[in-house]
Amino acid sequence: MLRFTHKTTGTSDLTLTLSYELRQKSRQRVELDNGEGAGLFLERGIILREGDNLATDEGDTVMIKAAKEAVSTVYCADALQQARACYHLGNRHVTLQISEKFIRYQTDHVLDELCQRLGLKVLNEKAPFEPEPGAYGDYGHVQGHSHSHAQGHSHSHEHESDREHDH
Repeated sequence: MLRFTHKTTGTSDLTLTLSYELRQKSRQRVELDNGEGAGLFLERGIILREGDNLATDEGDTVMIKAAKEAVSTVYCADALQQARACYHLGNRHVTLQISEKFIRYQTDHVLDELCQRLGLKVLNEKAPFEPEPGAYGDYGHVQGHSHSHAQGHSHSHEHESDREHDH
């Protein structure tokens, strides 16, 4: 059984498709898309994203795919209306995927009704769910962010390649 222990760069012919819920679990048995059994033994707190690559200590790699799952996608052409919807959903601590064209959350009929009352169109569909990482999450472009809260507060930022994340 392959044991994936860390993130890596590059690409892989092997893929592993997981729901958002499973992409948050750092230790689990999985089945690769080719049917081969494997295990994830990652550092706790890692959330896997579409396109992430994992490696074994022996150098085998796998690329992560976001599974299609039941989501509600809210479309809005008006930025203020979209901001209001994000505010009301965020006020309910809903995990959101936010883009310029839509807001997406895991399907919930109560939240769907809220968005409809705000005048938004809600589409229930199966699509990959890639929510915002949160205030202290890994945005995929900042590595090694360190804080020193002593006098002389400093920040250290190392940037990955300028790849864009189109979520």
